[in-house]
Amino acid sequence: MGEKRIAVYPGTFDPMTNGHECIIARGLELFDEIIVAVAQDSGKNPLFSLEERVSMVQEVFSRSKNILVVPFSGLLVDFAIRHRARVILRGLRAVSDFDYEFQMALVNRNLQESVQTIFLMSDLRWMYISSTNVRNIAALGGDVRSLVPASVIPHLRRAYSLPASWPGK
Repeated sequence: MGEKRIAVYPGTFDPMTNGHECIIARGLELFDEIIVAVAQDSGKNPLFSLEERVSMVQEVFSRSKNILVVPFSGLLVDFAIRHRARVILRGLRAVSDFDYEFQMALVNRNLQESVQTIFLMSDLRWMYISSTNVRNIAALGGDVRSLVPASVIPHLRRAYSLPASWPGK
């Protein structure tokens, strides 16, 4: 049997969305294992702590044997090499994502030629979803149940001190 095909799917996951979940599930059709790399130092100011973001992603994939959730800091290509991953998996929603992702892929390729970047287009129904949009909607008490995995709802409820009835009607 050949070498295990391992991909790293990096992100802040603040919080995890259905779009993230979809890309990971589709990635498993191409790879034997996906390492969800939860970024500590992404340059963003996350709502959730690193530990809580890792926990959220672990909850979503608790029944998946081929998904490993790991916090990381530093260079992504170094993380990939340490975990024997030859591929960085990234999702694209719109043309605006492509410019940033293309630049990052070229930088990563320059840093480590043996690590490739593969892009998967988001499913049409998740094209408009971002963690930022989810946080903004939840902060205002809006219903995000169709945007995030069910296990993320309690985390958002606590983070924004929303009533136990949220997001129900």
